[in-house]
This record gives sequence, structure tokens and C-alpha cells, in this order.
Amino acid sequence: MLPVLLALAPGAPALAAPLEIAASVVSLQAEDPERRRVGPLRFRGGLHLTSPDPRFGGLSALLLSEDGTRLTAVTDKGHWITARLLTDSAGAPLGLAEAEIGELHGPGGRHLRGKREADSESLARLADGELVVGFERDHRLWRYPTAPNPLAERPAAIPVPAALRSLRSNSGIEALAVLADGALLAIAEGREQAATSAAFLWRGGAWSELVYPRAPGFRPTGATTLPGGDLLVVERSFNLFDGVAIRLQRIAASQCRAGATLQGTTLAVLRRPLTLDNMEGVAARRGESGETLIYLISDDNFSLLQQTLLLVFVLED
Repeated sequence: MLPVLLALAPGAPALAAPLEIAASVVSLQAEDPERRRVGPLRFRGGLHLTSPDPRFGGLSALLLSEDGTRLTAVTDKGHWITARLLTDSAGAPLGLAEAEIGELHGPGGRHLRGKREADSESLARLADGELVVGFERDHRLWRYPTAPNPLAERPAAIPVPAALRSLRSNSGIEALAVLADGALLAIAEGREQAATSAAFLWRGGAWSELVYPRAPGFRPTGATTLPGGDLLVVERSFNLFDGVAIRLQRIAASQCRAGATLQGTTLAVLRRPLTLDNMEGVAARRGESGETLIYLISDDNFSLLQQTLLLVFVLED
């Protein structure tokens, strides 16, 4: 039987419900299980995640705790998910435990209704522990207060630049990252055939605009700040002939300034026959031995033809 949420008074905080998640270990390449590298990325391990709960899926953004034991994600149907990440002695992921799911709700306490309100696509943690969620279709940014689980609380709206409001419905903010100096960087997915995507920098209580250049076929889907301060952006390409491809771009911290063009260098491109799907969420942290760890999670679009994958890499540079 699926967990049931208790009825709440209007405006009350969302309750968490237990979430059953099964995990099976995957290799970087099924046909070559010994393969461990893609460019400077060394594969630490991966999981295929499934659940009997119909609310599970569509994971569009990802956060990890500093010690790597807690995972937080948001979905494109307006839910949040938290879980404890289980690993072996070498740090390879084994599964998820103590998973919970709940509904995001707005500043007035009302739960989100329909795809236009509930399409949460990006997530970032501010220095004070507050979380910022980016939504597209109805383009907006909401800041959830510091709490044991911020996403179960009522958010406050962050005023957004007019240029964000003018973006097409399905081309809004897909990538959020908090820079080393505390500034919030937001990158839009943009139109499919465009050469650039709009980007916005929130620093000192004001927005400025930037430009994110794109390679043909690729659009940004997630971003995070690496332990050294540089920006890491995940890009996705898809067509029926080649399937999905994922490109990881590294952008120097010094480029993240008002009016800049965020020109990066390509760390790696993941293509078939590698194990991958529609990777939209990314997180990074410093490991116990000082290594840089990169986590990627996929949005399965609630489709039987896609998978929810969690992949973990060590960046060796």
C-alpha cells in the first residue's frame, strides 16, 4: 500500500511520507563492465532507482550534503525527495535509505497545481542553508527558509528580472548554482535552435545579465559549483538517431561576472554505449580524501522508456 498524506489545514506545512526506493548497481558501460573512465572523470559507481510510488520520477535537480550522506531532489511535478545515500567502503553508491517525499507549496501555503505551477527544474543551497527552487512555464524563483527540511516550509518569492519573465514556457531556468562569493547564478534552457541561453546573476540584491554560449544541439540542464570555485554546467543533446548525449562544461570562477560570456572548456561528453539518460541534476563536493566528487541524476519524464539513474564520478584534473 502506498503511503498516505494526512489531511492538512489550509496553509499548513507539507508532511513527509515514507518513500520506497529500490536500487540496482549499474556499470559505466554494460558491455564493458571494467571501463572506469571518461576523460578526466573516473567512475566511482552508479544506481538505477525505481519505486512503486507513482510520484517518484522526473528528478530535475540535485543537492548533496557536505558529507555526502544526504540527498535532496525536486521533481518536475512539484515534489521534493530526500534520502540517505548508502555507500561501500570505497565510496561507491549502494542504495538509498530513509527516503521521504512531500509536496512543494507556495508562499501562501497552498500546494502547487498543474504543470504550469509545479514544474520545478533547478535547486541551489545558499550559504545560510536556505534553498532556492527555480520553476519554468510560470518562470519564478522561490527561497525556502533554513529548517531541517527547508522544502517542507513556506517559501518567499525572489523578484526576478523582466528578461526571465519573457522566456518561452519550456525554456526557463534549468540550472542554479551558488558561487563561492554567495552570488546566485541562474541559466535558462533557452530555445532549441538558439546559439546562446540567457543567464542571470543575483549579487548584492540586484540582477545582472550574462550570456551562456551553446554548442549545436546542446542545452543546459543543471549547474553546480566545484569545490575549487569553478562552475560546472551539465548540457543535454537528444535526437532519435543518436539518442541522448551529455556534455560537462567547466567555467572559470573569474568569468562569472555581470555582462560576461560564460565560455567554458569541455570536461567530458557522455554518449552511448555508456550508461546514461536525461541527466538534469548535478551536485559536487569534496570527498574524504580531498577528491572532487560529481553526482549526476536523470529525469525520466515519468516515461517507461527512460530510467532514473544516479551516477558518481571522481574528477581527476
